Amino acid sequence: MESPKGMEKDRRYDVIIIGAGPAGLTAALYAGRARVRTVLLERGAPGGQLLNTDAIEDYPGFDHITGVELAQRMADQVIKFGVDLETTGVTAIRRQGNKKVVETENGNYTADFVILTAGGSPKKLGIPGEDEFQGRGVSQCAVCDGAFFKEQEVAVIGGGDAALEEGVFLTRYCKKVYIIHRREEFRAQAILVEAARANEKVELITNTVVTEVSGADSEVTGITLKDLKTGRTRPLPVTGVFVFIGFLPNTQFFDRHEHVEHDPLGFLITDTSMQTSIPGVYAAGDVRSQLTRQITTAVGDATTAAIDAVKKLELRKHQPTPVPVDAYGPTHPAES
Repeated sequence: MESPKGMEKDRRYDVIIIGAGPAGLTAALYAGRARVRTVLLERGAPGGQLLNTDAIEDYPGFDHITGVELAQRMADQVIKFGVDLETTGVTAIRRQGNKKVVETENGNYTADFVILTAGGSPKKLGIPGEDEFQGRGVSQCAVCDGAFFKEQEVAVIGGGDAALEEGVFLTRYCKKVYIIHRREEFRAQAILVEAARANEKVELITNTVVTEVSGADSEVTGITLKDLKTGRTRPLPVTGVFVFIGFLPNTQFFDRHEHVEHDPLGFLITDTSMQTSIPGVYAAGDVRSQLTRQITTAVGDATTAAIDAVKKLELRKHQPTPVPVDAYGPTHPAES
């Protein structure tokens, strides 16, 4: 909504939430229900990674729902409780006394608490067909999408722990899993490599890269492999492609002079209330260091963060305001 002419929009809030994926929408829901002044900042459409998910079958209460539909339902519910939803890109987060200032492309926002739910992005191969078939055969989550490939042959691309773990996990559903790595040796832990080699459904392909994802009628039908030793290419018929070459959390907003505790991969470390090493700044969802990245874990993280922030806001309201020493002048009224 436009501010009246000559008046600057008031951007002071109790809680600022950055990122409108499942975590951000959940945090906004709980903050909105608590009637604290809340703004949810999102550079694109609400939903985050949900918008790239064709079908969801592992969210409680829904046998089947599309990512777009779930995102819309969550956003509608948030708006119903009076949360301001602003479309803008966040550029920085900094402290200003006891307040937090969030700098954006459309100006600054100030609040007592910030909940960072900006998620992250899976690293891409950058090959033809990858984006075209995203969510229709190309995936970055075996737990989410593995069940869609029952008795089918799929490819897993990557050489780290995630690739080997997810590859073996996919054998619960798939009749054949090719794990493709560009190097001779896998970077994954030895025990994970051994487990993959011992699984009769797994075939390890090394010194090889994928150069293209091909398909028809919006479905993947195969990939093209290139042997890095010989330079030869060959097709490999598969119906699913799972890419595990890394994930980049969106934590670039903090001032370079501000140290925020994080794990070796850059994910933010929090306490049990989801608060980061910066008091008053929370992290929830994919941006946080944790075991797995699921819609349900994002929702749980965000619930905890929002409730903790609301409780601290209530405590502040009921704390007495300190009286300056010289508030009554040189002589206290009681002594008059």
